[in-house]
Amino acid sequence: MDPKRGINYLVENVLLEWKAEAVAEFLYKEEGLNKTAIGDFLGEREEMHLDVLKAFVDLHEFSGLNLVQALRQFLWSFRLPGEAQKIDRMMEAFAMRYCFCNVGVFQSTDTCYILSFAIIMLNTSLHNPNVKDKPKLEQFISMNRGIDNGGDLPSELLMKLYESIRSEPFKIPEDDGNDLTHTFFNPDREGWLLKLGGRVKTWKRRWFILTDSCLYYFEYTTDKNPIGIIPLENLCVRETNDTSKQHCLEIFNPKGQKIKACKTENKGRVVEGKHQSYILRAASTDERNDWIKSIRASITRDPFYDLVTVRKRKVVNNSNAS
Repeated sequence: MDPKRGINYLVENVLLEWKAEAVAEFLYKEEGLNKTAIGDFLGEREEMHLDVLKAFVDLHEFSGLNLVQALRQFLWSFRLPGEAQKIDRMMEAFAMRYCFCNVGVFQSTDTCYILSFAIIMLNTSLHNPNVKDKPKLEQFISMNRGIDNGGDLPSELLMKLYESIRSEPFKIPEDDGNDLTHTFFNPDREGWLLKLGGRVKTWKRRWFILTDSCLYYFEYTTDKNPIGIIPLENLCVRETNDTSKQHCLEIFNPKGQKIKACKTENKGRVVEGKHQSYILRAASTDERNDWIKSIRASITRDPFYDLVTVRKRKVVNNSNAS
């Protein structure tokens, strides 16, 4: 649950040496460790954590592997965290290690970094059932033009990577199966709110938990599984006075489309929500404002896109300068 405290406990009890190589080997080779916790620990920015990350990545042998094969090995050894800065540090370390093991495949680590993200995003687009328009090979080649110090990578290489992902998606380690207990252990915010019904306009008291860019709501605080889930990606939140109640906030889709949420019916069947917005009521103005602030902080675009955009801009600027 708390990898820093866990490692500190092992060190204090002389079960683990506080050296980067020793900690990295423990995280890489020890069986039964929580791979989400490994990712969180490796992604921290303190100097010791950066040293552990480098040592951890150096334990991977990527020689002779194509980039998809190397990513499969790397992404199976932990779970990639959600914070953009952590992802950036970890993928930077991966790119440096891959280029060290495979000299001459790419002109720079920036190329490897950008292409790695392109592959991860391709995996999501091809295998996520919510993505209706699956990218074609030509699109994958087009999106990676000019990333090799201003030049293009061989089409044969990109085709091989594309076919590998299309035929077999990445295997992402699952620590907790369908058990959401870990997800709710350290939420961004939690508390009681009144929720306005959709079809039947009645207010119902629900326990809300905000975590991992999703808003979960329960009938009771002791419930293990939520009765509804609202993914917040690409949504907006604002205070609203369009009800007879005070202290209300609205979660809505700015494009006016139906929100991709789900809920559990009385008989246990999971159904897709039909809301274009959700109206929630807090107990006070301050509490409402705190919820709005927390939800806004949690509503994030996929961090991969922002990271790749910055790195591509750097590659283009460097090639133009030379």
